[in-house]
Amino acid sequence: MLSSKKLSKPAAKIESLESRTLFSASFLSHLTPTPTIAARTLPANGDLNPYGITFVPKDAAGGKLVAGDILVSNFNNSQADGNQQGTGTTIVEFDPKTGKQSLFFQGKPGIGLTTALGVLDGGFVLVGSVPTPDGINVTPPGSLLVIDKHGKLVETLTDAKLLDGPWDLAVNDEGQLQQVFVSNVLNGTITRLDFRVNPFSDGDKDDIKLLSKTQIASGYMARTDPAALVVGPTGLVFDDKNDTLYVASTGDNAIYGILDAEDIGKTNGVGKRIFSDTHLRGPLGLALAPNGNLLAANGDAVNADTSITNPQNSEIVEFTKSGKFVDEFSINANPAGAFGIAILTQGDKTIFAAVNDNTNQVEIWTLD
Repeated sequence: MLSSKKLSKPAAKIESLESRTLFSASFLSHLTPTPTIAARTLPANGDLNPYGITFVPKDAAGGKLVAGDILVSNFNNSQADGNQQGTGTTIVEFDPKTGKQSLFFQGKPGIGLTTALGVLDGGFVLVGSVPTPDGINVTPPGSLLVIDKHGKLVETLTDAKLLDGPWDLAVNDEGQLQQVFVSNVLNGTITRLDFRVNPFSDGDKDDIKLLSKTQIASGYMARTDPAALVVGPTGLVFDDKNDTLYVASTGDNAIYGILDAEDIGKTNGVGKRIFSDTHLRGPLGLALAPNGNLLAANGDAVNADTSITNPQNSEIVEFTKSGKFVDEFSINANPAGAFGIAILTQGDKTIFAAVNDNTNQVEIWTLD
C-alpha cells in the first residue's frame, strides 16, 4: 500500500473568517423556505428518484465538466418504464446560477446509480451502481463506475467484499493521491480506495490507477426494506482538519466518526458514536457546513414521525461534531424527500444543494 504520507499534499484550505462568522450559530437558519433555484432532475429518458449530488471542483473542470456545476445521479427509471428502483442510468449536470440542465452520462440499462457520486482531479467521476432486475430484488454486489470528463465510461470496479453495494462516497484530495471512502449498503462496511490520478488527464484509462482497497469500518446495520429497498451505512464526509470520516448509518439511526481515516490499515468496528437523538429519522446524505457543523438528510425510513399535526418530514438536521443538536430544516412536507446533500464555498458565496426525491428536483440555495 502506498501511504498518503509519502505523497505531496496540498496546503490546507483556509476557511474564510466571514463564512465562519456568518454561520456561527446555525447554518440552516440562513436557508429560506423557497430555494434560490429548483430545477427538475429528469433527463430526456425520464429517469426518476435523484439520489447522489456533488459539485465539480475547479481542478476537475474540462470536457463536459464545468467548475462549480452540480452533478446528480438518478436511481430509478422512467414512469413509463415502471419507475423501478435500482434501474436509473443517468447523471445530469446543472449550472447552479441558472438551473440549466445537460446530460453528463447515460449508462447501460438497469444499472441503478446511487448516492455514491464524486469527482476526482483530472475530471474522473465515480458513481455507485446497485442494480435490480425488477425494482425489488438487488443484484449483488454492485459496482463503482469510473467515468471520464467527457462522460465516457472508463472502467467498472467490482469486489464482492470491499465494494458490496456502493451507496455513498466521500473524496479526500491528497494531491497525487486521491482517497475515496465508500459506504457499502449490502454488508454494512466502509472501504477506503487509494487512487493515483493524472490531474491533466483527457480521459485516458491509464491516467487513473487504483493502488489499494482497505476496509476501515464494519458492523453497521444493513438490511433490505420493502419501501427503501436497502438500508445501511449511507452518507460520508471527511474532515481533513481532524482526519475523521463521519458516517451516517441509516439503520442504526446514528452518526459515527472513524478516526485516522486516511491511514488506518484495518477495520475498527463502527467507530465512535457522534450523534443520535430523536431528531434523526434514518439519516442518509451527510455534509460539512462552513461553520464546522455536520448536516444530515433524514430519509424517514427509521424513526418516522407519525404525528398528525406538524409532522417533521424530509428534514436536514444540523449538529456539532461533539454531538449537540443545533437546528433542522424541512425540504418537503411529505416523508422520504431528502437524500443527497452538498455544499460549495466560493469566495464570499456559499451554495447549498439538496435533491428532493418527492419532486424530482435539485434545490439550490445561494448564500452571500
